Order: sequence, then structure tokens, then C-alpha cells
Amino acid sequence: MSKVCQVSGKKANNGYTVSHSHVRTKKKQNINLHIKKVWSVSKNSWIKLRISTKVIKSLHKIKL
Repeated sequence: MSKVCQVSGKKANNGYTVSHSHVRTKKKQNINLHIKKVWSVSKNSWIKLRISTKVIKSLHKIKL
């Protein structure tokens, strides 16, 4: 499985770690994914999604 959020489409970010001597080595910043069961109104059942924590926070704010 790929490390991509199924709702927002977020994926890993590339960057550098910089040492004290300013030597730069490449690193990958993965997103914080969790498997979460979400109620689907269209299917009228629970579905499992791999979603990021930022999406989980926004799902909790939605009041239906």
C-alpha cells in the first residue's frame, strides 16, 4: 500500500537533514496516516480508510 491519504491525496515530502558541519543528506518526511472506519452515507455502511491526522481532525468538526 502506498503512503497516500485516500481523502486529501497528501503524500510524502522530500527534504534535507543538515548536520552541524552543514552536510546535507536527503530524507523523506512521511505523513501521519491512520486506518479509520468512517460511516459512508451512500453505501450505508462502515468503510476503512487510510487518512491523515489533519483529515481526522476536520472530520470531527463536521456536525451533520
